[in-house]
Amino acid sequence: MSNVHVAITHQARPGKEVEYEAALRDFARESLHEPGTAGVLLLAPVPGTHGCTYGILRSFENQASCDAFYQSARFRDFHELTKPLVVEEATRRKLHGLEAFFRDPKLSPPRWKMAVVTWLGVYPSVLFWGNVLPPALSSLHSLVATAITTIFVTVTLAWLVMPILSKVFAAWLHPPNSSVPILGQSLSD
Repeated sequence: MSNVHVAITHQARPGKEVEYEAALRDFARESLHEPGTAGVLLLAPVPGTHGCTYGILRSFENQASCDAFYQSARFRDFHELTKPLVVEEATRRKLHGLEAFFRDPKLSPPRWKMAVVTWLGVYPSVLFWGNVLPPALSSLHSLVATAITTIFVTVTLAWLVMPILSKVFAAWLHPPNSSVPILGQSLSD
């Protein structure tokens, strides 16, 4: 099974930032050990700025654990508790492939590991499309043919190859972590 990564962002109401951040911290601390949870990362605006956007990035062991969590009473209770503290409904989206690497620079794999996995995806994609497409594009200018070929390579990488490679190499890229930071603090603070 491969991990599922979900990003949720909320915009706190002006004047409610401290209250929302406290509720978010409590929720993350209480939900950290929910079945199937593989990690939690909290994001907050930089101190001293006027930002109001907060985020929680969660990793789950599989899609079933993800679905169960977002249908749980704990999640519904948090949602109800924070309704008066936020401007509008949260934005929730699933992170895929390399996008999930950039959840937090401290938790991301080393760049050399990302480069190796990226190369393992780029090389066969370029080799394949570089041999398949040119005969069909021979009547076009070489710059146009190259542009079309690179579009096919990019789409193949983004939606097929990199999601597969990120799952295959997940254990190598993401060794287990035990801390959950927000603004440089762990939830045990």
